[in-house]
Amino acid sequence: MPRRPDGTPTALDAAAGRTRRAGLLLPWANVAVESELARLGLRNLVFHHARLVPPSRTTAIDDSFWHRLREASAQSLHSLAHIPLDVMMLVCASAHFTGGPPLPTGVSTAFDALLQALAEVTVIRVVLVTPYPAPVTAAEAAAFTEAGVEAQAHASLGLTDGSPEVAPDRIRALVEAPPPAAVERAGALVVSCTGWHTLPVVAELEQYLGKPVLSSNLAIALMAA
Repeated sequence: MPRRPDGTPTALDAAAGRTRRAGLLLPWANVAVESELARLGLRNLVFHHARLVPPSRTTAIDDSFWHRLREASAQSLHSLAHIPLDVMMLVCASAHFTGGPPLPTGVSTAFDALLQALAEVTVIRVVLVTPYPAPVTAAEAAAFTEAGVEAQAHASLGLTDGSPEVAPDRIRALVEAPPPAAVERAGALVVSCTGWHTLPVVAELEQYLGKPVLSSNLAIALMAA
């Protein structure tokens, strides 16, 4: 996607004058983040992971899941305390706008990373697609608008669980759901959620739509780099 000069994760990583370290607070069942970030091949960026295990051992997204992730974030910070980190993130987009206990000072979310990436390229209109239930997707669209990024339209798969198993074809089909006029008005397509494998289709979707496509995991890499 168009970014500030040399602003792709790979270019930023190549230009780094030192090793940067990012602490990632990772929902315990998320298997997409680590594999997607590894596929970027970043040499000067090290990701240190701490897995967040909610007391309920749940994986389905609901208030209990989001609130317990936030609670577990404070506890998991201790496991990374001796690492000189440049950035610390809760790598869950939906935990940002669904409420719950406050996050520890200095912890950003994947939603923060999306907002930062969009601000750097001055994109103020987006179309949003997610695997989430429709009310959660609507809440994210509202959160974007509240932050100054107008969500022209949104579409979702309606899933409460099982995001890692979503096949690329389902993502391609989902992108067809928003009204074409809304897609035309948007400056970018946002493919939100860190828990599904979107990297294999980002370049293809950019070529198809003729505009930038930003995923949650790409935004994480950009914030960390």
